[in-house]
Amino acid sequence: MDFTFTEEQQAAVEAAKAVFSGVTPDQVPSPALTPGAVAEDFDRPLWAGLADSDLLSLVLAAEYGGASLDPIALCLVLRESAKVLARVPLLETSAVAMTVQAYGSTELAAEVLPRVGRGELVLTAGANGRTGHDPAELAVTAQRDGEHWLLDGVQTGVPWAQSADRIAVPAHTGAGRAVLALVPRDHPGVTLAEQVSTSGERFAEVRLGSVRITAPQVIDAEGAWEWLRDLLTTGTCALALGLGERVLAMTSEYTGKREQFGFPVATFQAVAVQAADRYIDLRAMEVTLWQAAWRLSTGSHGALPVTGDVAVAKIWASDGVRRVVQTAQHLHGGFGADTDYPLHRYHAWAKQIELSLGPAAAHEEALGDLLAAHTLS
Repeated sequence: MDFTFTEEQQAAVEAAKAVFSGVTPDQVPSPALTPGAVAEDFDRPLWAGLADSDLLSLVLAAEYGGASLDPIALCLVLRESAKVLARVPLLETSAVAMTVQAYGSTELAAEVLPRVGRGELVLTAGANGRTGHDPAELAVTAQRDGEHWLLDGVQTGVPWAQSADRIAVPAHTGAGRAVLALVPRDHPGVTLAEQVSTSGERFAEVRLGSVRITAPQVIDAEGAWEWLRDLLTTGTCALALGLGERVLAMTSEYTGKREQFGFPVATFQAVAVQAADRYIDLRAMEVTLWQAAWRLSTGSHGALPVTGDVAVAKIWASDGVRRVVQTAQHLHGGFGADTDYPLHRYHAWAKQIELSLGPAAAHEEALGDLLAAHTLS
């Protein structure tokens, strides 16, 4: 097996590092000190920088001005973005764009994708359903009406919805089939109710009341929503990995300088063992992430559907990122609670990632169902 990233994927990482090198987590007020959202909009100058560096077109086909790279490349860039807590809808925009490219009509792709690559069109997705616990596609109904579709329902916790130009809304038809509609944020019948994430970012509850969308704006190809859902989840696991790696590095730097009894606390066995456990968590998060991203990138068949690999990645990312930040707070002592120090920001983002992924126990149950339904050979 060859686990080496391609030259193109490595080049994407270097480009991402260059763009994110000027980003610091304290560019907005602390979520711990702000009663509402930390900012009205995402980081537009950074978004422009991503477009100028061709990172927004990274996963688009050449005919749309892109580099034709895969979900692995996207996850590599997301990993770097999380290290600086980059406040941009890179995951949502890229994932929806890739879904349009893979499953949407030629007309829809030609309308949307070139503008995405230039940073002119921002996309997001409603993936949490009505409560965050039920399947997202069941929260909205879709009824065909001639050359249009009628959408009714609610999607909660939609990230960056107030700033996005289009919202990808999964819905179910009367036949129980899932479709995916690209709904303009300001379309008649669409209302947004303000929500704030644990990390202090603006989310929204998106309500759709008899929203009429033209047929070309709806992707009804089999598997489109499921692929987008798995890609969003895998990308979130990449964010968890990048964040966890930065937090462990911060902890290593701090414990290497902080002295007790004349020695750096990093030399104490109790400190070293806890840090080593978190390093093991990160390596497990990494290998399960790349397994899921590889399955999505190649479409390779396995003993289980790709959903099984995504479930394993979620199990490790959800629990792992929580353990990493908790240990970091513990080893930093009181300094970790200082709002002038960025660790508390990483803790808030980690908690938001954990909540968005859901509890590991639920993913273990889903994995068990998959194992029961498929014969392993």
